[in-house]
Amino acid sequence: MNHRNFQFLSGLLSAFVALLVLLAAPAAFAADEAPDALIKRLSTDVLDTIKADKSLQSGNLPQVIALVDSKIMPNVDFQRMTASAAGPAWRKATPEQQKRLQDEFKILLVRTYAGALAQVSDQEVAMKPLRASPEDKELVVRTEIRGRGEPIQLDYRLVKTPSQGAGWKIYDLNVLGVWLVDTYRGQFAQEINARGMDGLITTLAERNKANAKKV
Repeated sequence: MNHRNFQFLSGLLSAFVALLVLLAAPAAFAADEAPDALIKRLSTDVLDTIKADKSLQSGNLPQVIALVDSKIMPNVDFQRMTASAAGPAWRKATPEQQKRLQDEFKILLVRTYAGALAQVSDQEVAMKPLRASPEDKELVVRTEIRGRGEPIQLDYRLVKTPSQGAGWKIYDLNVLGVWLVDTYRGQFAQEINARGMDGLITTLAERNKANAKKV
């Protein structure tokens, strides 16, 4: 995978998070939206918003983190994302451990990807045909980011939440054929096998503190 392409696509995760806060539309708007229409709207607005906002382009970390706290949860099933990354150990974890893991994982993702926002320049989003039926509760929305160079694959896994009015939520992201959750699942499993759930949480917390000193 080309390092620059990976860095750019990784940055889209933070860009997407930042967009959710900048959009004026309430989360309930997504309930009436088809999953591919939701991704098209958000993806396009992400790129347009970054291009117009120098602060986002600079990867202003405190601002991104604050914005995540106010809007990320209504639009992304972050609990499912964290549980999938943790694997079987998630079901054995206490509620306190689950909350701490979600908190540290969110900070890790934002800190890891926020610095790549400056990579956005002239890219545009192209949607691929959606393979779905009305009965689907989970599906994949496939897109391409087109600009200079070869198109970059960027796909989303979504789940239809049971709560009335909640609509579709994103719980995984595929960058050039590599699913985000799969990447972290392997890393988490090694740490859990060696040090347990508390050890994983401690490792993430230490990494986040180290990254914070670099800001």
